[in-house]
Amino acid sequence: MADTSTNQKTSKVGPVKKIKDFFSGVKAEFKKIIWPDKELVLKQSVAVVGISVVLGVIIAILDFILQNGVNLLSL
Repeated sequence: MADTSTNQKTSKVGPVKKIKDFFSGVKAEFKKIIWPDKELVLKQSVAVVGISVVLGVIIAILDFILQNGVNLLSL
């Protein structure tokens, strides 16, 4: 039977070291981000607003039709 006590790490890492390692990892990941340019952000924002308006109009039209349909049934 092998002695498992020699395979285990006995060093303890303090909470300050863990926090520093965490923020070092966050900083490294942020360096990997490719941020979009202003033109791309503007195009995507316009697309989101446009689609939201179109869907809002579609939902309003469907709501109007269904509301009048239910009103006709309840007469």
